[in-house]
Amino acid sequence: MEILPKTKLFDIFQEFPELEEKVMDIAPPFRNLKNPVLRRTVGKLATIEKAAKIGKLDVMKFVNMCRRAVGQPALEIDDEPKSVELPVGVPDWVHGDPVHTINGTEMLEQGEHPLQLVNQTMSEIKEGQCILLQTNFHPIPMIDAMEQQGYKVYYTESENQHLTFIGK
Repeated sequence: MEILPKTKLFDIFQEFPELEEKVMDIAPPFRNLKNPVLRRTVGKLATIEKAAKIGKLDVMKFVNMCRRAVGQPALEIDDEPKSVELPVGVPDWVHGDPVHTINGTEMLEQGEHPLQLVNQTMSEIKEGQCILLQTNFHPIPMIDAMEQQGYKVYYTESENQHLTFIGK
């Protein structure tokens, strides 16, 4: 198996178990993958590209570090700056207090994955309301899952807290 940015973490760990500890040592958020529930869900959804973003790492440098560790040649890195449009300010729908706050960090520490609770809570709130998911990492796979379900998502980081607002 060739390691590429779109390769799933679960597949990499299956094929190259020696990479698991190296990847988890690179950035503290990766240690959450030791949780078997998170590993089964996020590990199967998250690509190495998403893992790099969660760990605030350069995607291609991370891919090449993994490739070198298993004897694969490095890929060329495109250093061309890419323009990215960022939203200005907080969206209008993120207003007041969220109807419910879910502490994803605590849930993961207890061996639970917040996805089920987030889905359940979203099915119970009204149009125009939102919930808040607090984590100790950028929950890119959760954000992707919510957007695929048609929910609005706004993410921000504040004082080492990762705040993800999910709205109807």
